[in-house]
Amino acid sequence: MNNPFKQHGAFSWSELIVDDPAEAVKFYQQVIGWEVEAMEMPGGIYHVVKAGGEPVGGIMAKPEGVQDMPNYWGTYITVDDVDATVAKAEAAGGKAVYPAMDVPGVGRLCAFFDAAGAIISVITYEEKDC
Repeated sequence: MNNPFKQHGAFSWSELIVDDPAEAVKFYQQVIGWEVEAMEMPGGIYHVVKAGGEPVGGIMAKPEGVQDMPNYWGTYITVDDVDATVAKAEAAGGKAVYPAMDVPGVGRLCAFFDAAGAIISVITYEEKDC
């Protein structure tokens, strides 16, 4: 299967959480040549990054309450079952950063610390009607 949005274990999305999304968008458009589409979301504007017309990631402002956190790129891995994956991670010495949650129009996701303390996010995307 060559669809990272459906393939269990595939890296499928990268997301930049940053102080100034507009400056980040400008930088990456100049350096990488990404197309960017702004979307209104409950927490503010989400900038969908596209390569060759296909969505590959996003850029967003830091959520309220975490302004002291460093700017960072995060990565999502597609899984068949977010809750089962987080349970396996915790049984292996990991810890959820926040409880698994559903994001309407996107899917179910969660971030967790692995046993070495690195953070990774997992996601099961909603089925889209084509």
